[in-house]
Amino acid sequence: MLASKNTLLGYEPGTHLAGCAAPFFLPSPMSTSNSLAITIATRESRLALWQAEHVKALLEGLGHRVTLLGMTTLGDQILDRSLSKVGGKGLFVKELEVALEEGRADIAVHSLKDVPMQLPDGFALACVMEREDPRDAWVSPHCAGLAELPPNAVVGTSSLRRLVLLRESLDRLGRADVRIEPLRGNLDTRLRKLDEGQYHAIVLAAAGLKRLGLGERIRHIFEPADSLPAAGQGALGIEVRADRQDLIDALAPLAHTASWQRVAAERTVSRAMGGSCSMPLAAYADWQADGTLQLDAAWGDPQGQQGVVRVSGQARVQTLAEAEALGQRVAADLRAAGAMPPPVEA
Repeated sequence: MLASKNTLLGYEPGTHLAGCAAPFFLPSPMSTSNSLAITIATRESRLALWQAEHVKALLEGLGHRVTLLGMTTLGDQILDRSLSKVGGKGLFVKELEVALEEGRADIAVHSLKDVPMQLPDGFALACVMEREDPRDAWVSPHCAGLAELPPNAVVGTSSLRRLVLLRESLDRLGRADVRIEPLRGNLDTRLRKLDEGQYHAIVLAAAGLKRLGLGERIRHIFEPADSLPAAGQGALGIEVRADRQDLIDALAPLAHTASWQRVAAERTVSRAMGGSCSMPLAAYADWQADGTLQLDAAWGDPQGQQGVVRVSGQARVQTLAEAEALGQRVAADLRAAGAMPPPVEA
């Protein structure tokens, strides 16, 4: 296993959160007797550090003392193969969880779409924060959308979900000439590869671009009906050891209930379907005008032998358990419609 690099990173209180989509207000500080010294384990990409800084500023606003522990994960180091071939999303969080287990860090800040659907024993998702834009973004210096791609164009994506949905859209346009190629690396690396001309366009999560103040790079936002997002896309989650009730209590003011319920429903679909990087699966929940939570899901055949399967469900949801129940029903509908979980490895 490749060695991880660990660096203790410190930021001055009040660091400006560049790229924040909208103003936010820090919760009221607590008394010093209740304040904690908290170390945040984080990947060292610019986006991961933005996310950790964001949480750090909020916790400092509550009166806690916070430092960052920067780490390079195995997922950051293996860039020549797709995630589905080298171990999946857990490659981005394993080293952070080891730091929590060993007591070198107290919490880990994750982009939820990169977090495995089943956390290891002894760990808990303590908080889901308010969600950013969950949609996919089309980034291209030349083409405003799929229809404008030149002959034999190359589009980059790191996601089997996006690959299947893009291929479906391209087939509708009669564009069998367009190649969809793997795209690995952090956000800045992917943009550099695009700017170097390796791709005519790439598809990224809109949330990351907006958080880093790169919204001007977006040529087009895909509506969910055109490119259904991944479970948890655009949401930040905070992981702790399950026995750290003090941290769970300290993080409670950062939780956003409406966002948490949405991603709980989505992640339940993925968990019930054996969610992994080797299965093209989308799940997206949103609140409707009548107060119900609508959950849409889509599954694609990794072998490309059948079309995309889509289902939808609605329910009145007030608790995480009710959100998860909705997710279970939608997952059952997916299977009934022909979606198949990946085979269980021996």
